[in-house]
Amino acid sequence: MADVHTSAVLRGDVTLADDVVVGPGCVLDGTLGPVTVGAGSILVGQVFLTGPLTVGVGNMFYPGACIGFAPQSFDWDPSEPGTGTRIGDDNRFRECVVIHRATGSEAPTAIGSHVWFMNHSHAAHDVRVDDHVTIAGGVQLGGHVRVDQGATIGGNCGVHQFCRIGRGAMLSGGVPTTGDVAPFFMLTGFNTVSGPNVIGMRRQKLPADVLDDIRWTYKVIYRRRLPPPAALEALRERAGRPMVDEYIEFIEQSKRGLCRSANAGSRPQTQTETTALAADGR
Repeated sequence: MADVHTSAVLRGDVTLADDVVVGPGCVLDGTLGPVTVGAGSILVGQVFLTGPLTVGVGNMFYPGACIGFAPQSFDWDPSEPGTGTRIGDDNRFRECVVIHRATGSEAPTAIGSHVWFMNHSHAAHDVRVDDHVTIAGGVQLGGHVRVDQGATIGGNCGVHQFCRIGRGAMLSGGVPTTGDVAPFFMLTGFNTVSGPNVIGMRRQKLPADVLDDIRWTYKVIYRRRLPPPAALEALRERAGRPMVDEYIEFIEQSKRGLCRSANAGSRPQTQTETTALAADGR
């Protein structure tokens, strides 16, 4: 049987695994939709969870964490449950983390597994965060942002709505972005990429040929000073290599446009440029 403190409030449809710990002052509200918390999860105290919400195993929520509340959208009726929020396994949500449920009808706001949300960070509605992501204190993820596996977002970064942060990318602390950051690249200034994330690549123990493809791709996109269609065509010279194919797909799917290099100004590629880059060669 779950260990629920006498001061905690559980209402509506709430299901707890037998070894879940619910600390003092917590509120689990299943009146709009079910709240399910998996085995080994701990709510330290004064944690607020609202449904529809599914929490996997081994998660820890620190005081002030608020998960699953209504989106901060003028058009959203807070009495509507929507598709809710889904959280994977073995995540850490430090003090005052806020994650809002989805506005869409197809998929919930989704947090993967082994993700670290540090204090006062925020994921808005319809965000998707993949596994092994680190989100430092004060980070603000706008609605519909996507953060791919193994990315690191430094403290107090702001990520604009609909942006995508690629696998293994690194955003330096205090740097905002309104553009997409491609896999394993580093954002070191506003909309400014300065090079591959060498430390991140080493930590992931990528094979030498993959490291070569990442460095080569960076040079093609940012050092050759090619117009977007020509850059994508150059990348297709190595099509069939998994890492290069990942970059090609990332560019083709980009909604906000890739961030510029330090030598090309701070403006991300426009939607027109991104469309031209994605469409070239089809």
